[in-house]
Amino acid sequence: MKRNVFYLLMVFFILGSCSRDEIQNESPEIAVTQKDPLTEKQINAEINQSIKSTGSFAWSGASDYLLWSAVFRGNKVASIGFGSSREDFDRSLSPDNEAVQNEVLDVIKKYEGKQDRLVLNSDQFLNQIDVIIEKQETIIALRQMKNIRYLEPADYRYFDIENNVNGSVAKSSGSSSGCGFESTALNAADYTTVTPNAKAPWSFYKHNITSAWSYSTGTGITIGLVDTGVSSEQSLLGNSFNNGSSSGRTITKKGVYVDSVWPWSTGYDGASDKCGHGTKMASAMAAPRNNLGQPVGVAYNASLITYRAASNVVLDGYHEQNGVKIAFTELANNPNVKIISMSMGHIFSVGKIEDAVKYAYSKGKLIFCAGGTSTSFTNFAGVIFPAWMPETQAVTGVKENTSNQKCDVCHSGAEIDFTYQMERTSGSSIPVLSYYNAQADYVGGSSVATASTAGIAALVWSKNPSWTREQVLNKMRQSATYYPTPSSDYGYGNINVLQAVQ
Repeated sequence: MKRNVFYLLMVFFILGSCSRDEIQNESPEIAVTQKDPLTEKQINAEINQSIKSTGSFAWSGASDYLLWSAVFRGNKVASIGFGSSREDFDRSLSPDNEAVQNEVLDVIKKYEGKQDRLVLNSDQFLNQIDVIIEKQETIIALRQMKNIRYLEPADYRYFDIENNVNGSVAKSSGSSSGCGFESTALNAADYTTVTPNAKAPWSFYKHNITSAWSYSTGTGITIGLVDTGVSSEQSLLGNSFNNGSSSGRTITKKGVYVDSVWPWSTGYDGASDKCGHGTKMASAMAAPRNNLGQPVGVAYNASLITYRAASNVVLDGYHEQNGVKIAFTELANNPNVKIISMSMGHIFSVGKIEDAVKYAYSKGKLIFCAGGTSTSFTNFAGVIFPAWMPETQAVTGVKENTSNQKCDVCHSGAEIDFTYQMERTSGSSIPVLSYYNAQADYVGGSSVATASTAGIAALVWSKNPSWTREQVLNKMRQSATYYPTPSSDYGYGNINVLQAVQ
């Protein structure tokens, strides 16, 4: 279903992977004639030209000069993935990982001409390090090493630069899948009241979710949510998580995001959502079947572990990318977690995030990622990173009563695995809890489609707790519109959840 193509996310994104094979591990004398790095405007222009001419951009295909310029302009921080092969990402499976890391650092020391203040971070689970590099010679020498899987700028902010050049808004709160603290009076036509006094969104009936609750409500399943955190002001996602018909479950909130423009800054800024996006995703997948007249989530008896991994849905900076990497590796190592859902991404593939996704997949996690949602800032349409990765299930939103008409801002493509109806003919999207108590709102795009599908997976797995990830996935596929022959742009389509849990 998946192929590596250029694409973008909810407020945008794309792909790009790196490998350099069969190159000698030597430290040759490097002669460099160009000493001044390209400007940020020039770097973005080369990236955009690649996208226009080939449909994609990847740092692995960039010239040494372009790559070094981007590293230099990105606070001189580079991300390096090392290992004996492209798939050698897990430190625990690489007995020589320390020796290889030291070999990489020796090359950096030689060409940088210094011995200390080189390593910003060395990941304890992945064969990945973040280093300070100032010289183009160092980039060239590293790219000639056979044990380098990827070498990328770790803090080059493409979208911020595009904003400055074009006056665009890359991180708009105006998108239904972006940030926002708004609340809205729900239209009575967009929900049905169910016992004890919860609002079941219209989409639940389109997917037979309310009927499926007779068989499964998500009990015993823990979902990991990688997003912008969860509001501390919404008690139904806090100390009232077990309100109404929801009981015996937990919500755990973690924060792994450093709110600073400087990559060397430390200190997480907490687990609380400061965007609003993560709160809505948590609501869509697992809000309680409450007695307060508020929207209920798909798997209202599933447990949640939520991560504030980024400030926004666009992972355009060192701390956001690093936060996502940490969230995935921690969830991977948590034996209670069965499912991971993320509705964020970036304009390029990010090697450290790729590694973390692969790491989580290797631990048996079922991973759902948003296929992409556009705003006026986005000029392209397609499936975004990391949703295009074969280790993830890419989800997009479609219009009411269809499985092959994407929502007005949703992306589609060959990498899509499932769809979810989230846009009504009236224009309404999905009712969810708002940021504040006793308030509701609507949320749309591939973001809510992804969170809802993660909730569906929890219902299926809860009904069949001894099943493997592949058995759960196969049941979801078998219960969807296009099984056994997936659509070229919409995967298996909409899931009939009642059929999936019977």
